Amino acid sequence: MVQNHRFTVSTRGHNDIIDVSEKVQCAVVKSGMTIGTALVFVAGSTAGITTVEYEPGLLKDLPELFERLAPSNKPYHHDATWGDGNGYAHVRASLLGSSFTVPFEDGRLLTGTWQQIVLIDFDNRPRTRTVIVQITGEK
Repeated sequence: MVQNHRFTVSTRGHNDIIDVSEKVQCAVVKSGMTIGTALVFVAGSTAGITTVEYEPGLLKDLPELFERLAPSNKPYHHDATWGDGNGYAHVRASLLGSSFTVPFEDGRLLTGTWQQIVLIDFDNRPRTRTVIVQITGEK
């Protein structure tokens, strides 16, 4: 059986990192399934989904890493095409990826004790992001 669930997240942009673990867990519970996988996908090309230990050090480390990998202060060909100044956000989102899959059992996500599912919004402005949780499993 497959079900899709959706929720929205308001972000500040500029590497805003938001813990969405509880919302994903709620989607699993609402599905009524007890065992399976939850694919967490963010719609949009300037945000991504991953898993981290959601703690202050990493909330600083990740933006610093992405700034080194795809600096926000350099010109990108995307910016020349669209003039929106967020070429770096597209590159960062491509590096991170738009989805993450996590198994669940007995209706609970099988994440580690210090592991949270996060959405990172790289865009250069606040956004409202739609997250789709596609749940595949059995009752």
